[in-house]
Amino acid sequence: MPSDCDREPRAAGSVQSVDRAVSVLEILARDGEVGVTEIAAELGVHKSTAFRLLGVLEDRGLVAQTEDRGKYHLGLGIIRLAGATAARLDITQQSRQVCAELAQEVGETVNVAISDLEAAAAVNVTQARGTAAVSSQNWVGRRTPLHATSSGKVLLAHMRPDEVRRVLGRRLEGFTDHTITSTRRLREELVVVAQRGFASCVEELEIGLNALAAPIRSYEGAVIAAISISGPSYRLTEERLPEVAEQVVAAGAEVSRRMGWA
Repeated sequence: MPSDCDREPRAAGSVQSVDRAVSVLEILARDGEVGVTEIAAELGVHKSTAFRLLGVLEDRGLVAQTEDRGKYHLGLGIIRLAGATAARLDITQQSRQVCAELAQEVGETVNVAISDLEAAAAVNVTQARGTAAVSSQNWVGRRTPLHATSSGKVLLAHMRPDEVRRVLGRRLEGFTDHTITSTRRLREELVVVAQRGFASCVEELEIGLNALAAPIRSYEGAVIAAISISGPSYRLTEERLPEVAEQVVAAGAEVSRRMGWA
C-alpha cells in the first residue's frame, strides 16, 4: 500500500501536468499556431513531454493540428466550454431583475435552472425570494430531479428524443406519493407541457411544496433554462396555479427576449 510520501510526489506531478496543460492552452491563445518544439522550449520540457500534453488536449478537442500537421491551434472544444460558461453567466445576469420582480409580484421563491443531463437533474443558477417566502433555504447550485420538478419537466419537454431516452432509461425515483414514476405517464405529461408552455408540480418533490415553471429560450429559440415559482401548497394552491402560470410564462418570455429571442 503506497505511503503518504509516495502519494505526495504523484499529486505534485499531477498538478504540474495540469499547470503545463493550461500553459499550452495559454500559449496557443496568445500565438495562434505553434509547433511542438516552440511549446517545449517555452515550457522548459523535453519535446516528447510537450507532444504527450498536446496529444491529451487533442483527444479532448481542446487543441487541433493544422492541415500540414506541423503546428497546433486551439480546438473547437474550447468554444464549447466557453459557450457553456457564457450561457450560464448570461442567463444569471439577464434573469436576475426579472426574477426579483416576479418574486415581489407573487410573493414566493423564484429560481432559474439549467439541465445537467449526466445527473438527470436541473441545476438552479439564480434565486429571488418574495415577501411571503418565509424559508431562507438557498436553492442556488442545488440539483433537483428532472422528473419530479416543474423546471425539470420544462427542460425535459424540450430535449432531443435521445436525451429524453437517456433520462427515462433510469429508474424514476419516487419522492412522495405524487411523484410520477411511470415512464408512460411522464411522457404524456411532457407532451402537455410542451403544448401549453408551462409545467406544474403539486407535492411531487416534497409534501407541502407546489411549483410552476416556464421555458427560457436562447436567441435561436432553443430552450436553455427554466424559470420557476415555488411555494407552500396552502398558499400556492392548485386553484391559484393557472393565474400564476400566466405570470411565470410572461417572465420566461421576458428573460428570453433579453437573451435575444424575438
